[in-house]
Amino acid sequence: MTTTATITKKFMSSEQLLEHWQGHRNLTRRVIEAFPEKELFEFSIGGMRPFAKLACELIAIGGPGLKGIVGKNMEAYNEEGFNPQTKQDLLKKWDEETEVINHYFAQISEERFQETFNLFGQYEFPVYQNILYFVDNEIHHRGQGYVYLRALGIEPPFFWERFSVL
Repeated sequence: MTTTATITKKFMSSEQLLEHWQGHRNLTRRVIEAFPEKELFEFSIGGMRPFAKLACELIAIGGPGLKGIVGKNMEAYNEEGFNPQTKQDLLKKWDEETEVINHYFAQISEERFQETFNLFGQYEFPVYQNILYFVDNEIHHRGQGYVYLRALGIEPPFFWERFSVL
């Protein structure tokens, strides 16, 4: 009797997903760096929030969201917990949250990515969809930052250079 083993290859490993997300975070960090201090906190177009506020939203979602997923805690989202006064404060917190993301992401098993989780008690989707939301939301807000930078006459970093630091 002969048997044929079927090998299923994954499209992406969890490590590759984290690397992809961290590439986006690296690029968003470079967008933060590109802003002049005053405009980072004050400049907006069409009633949108200044980029510092958008970055604070991203900080309030990524690490806390993963911590909630790992601990199965559905605590509400809180964007008001961090209020930076300088670009340096914002960048320092951004870097700290990068480590938080790395720490908690590593604790999510492959099986958990398929589990439904009610993120922040509001978004009931499989864990992988919640994580993809974190990335999508960051891309969306970074796009707003690109518009701001161009309106200020500043060339933003190339969007495809997510892993290089110039």
